Amino acid sequence: MLRWCFLFLLGLSCSLSAAPQVRVVGLFPNAAVLSIDGERKLVKVGQAGPQGVQVVRADSQSAVLRINGVESTHTLAREYASGGYTAPGKQSHVLPRGEGGHYRTSGLVNGRSMTFLVDTGATSIAFSEVHAQRLGIAYRQQGEPMTASTASGLTKAWRVKLNSVKIAGIEVLGVEAAVLEGEFPREALLGMSFLNRIRWREELGTLVLESKH
Repeated sequence: MLRWCFLFLLGLSCSLSAAPQVRVVGLFPNAAVLSIDGERKLVKVGQAGPQGVQVVRADSQSAVLRINGVESTHTLAREYASGGYTAPGKQSHVLPRGEGGHYRTSGLVNGRSMTFLVDTGATSIAFSEVHAQRLGIAYRQQGEPMTASTASGLTKAWRVKLNSVKIAGIEVLGVEAAVLEGEFPREALLGMSFLNRIRWREELGTLVLESKH
């Protein structure tokens, strides 16, 4: 009897130690990007990812995963292990590829909401005057006059310094931006003045943004 109990407890211990390390690093309607023991995969509802981890339900707020037959709710960038949940040290945000192969994301500029089109070809964040006025940026008074090169040619612009730009949990302080005269660009561009100060990569039809610290 004692031998049987010992074998049973040993088997239970092995089962618990084998629980995979799972992080939800991207959330979409009916799909989630999972990091399972370091392997990332986009898994749709009803499908199983590495090590049999299944996505039961998913939306932009959370995902219900089935891990070793047990269902649990996960929010973005949380880690599950036999010991419970832990938050990762670095912040990450995953963007799905949208129409035309572009990536879009919402964020905060100096604490005010803004929607961005990610543009790795833009040297800095770029706004139209309409965007800048809505954000309360005093670009004509405090900005440095410059000439910007656009697809339509050269245009008058002002170089400004933003106090902060925050995308999900990733915040960068003192970010350079350009305010272009007129109504273009129609969408604010998230350019390299922000992207150069974080880590980013394309992966499985998504764009992964990560803080450096």
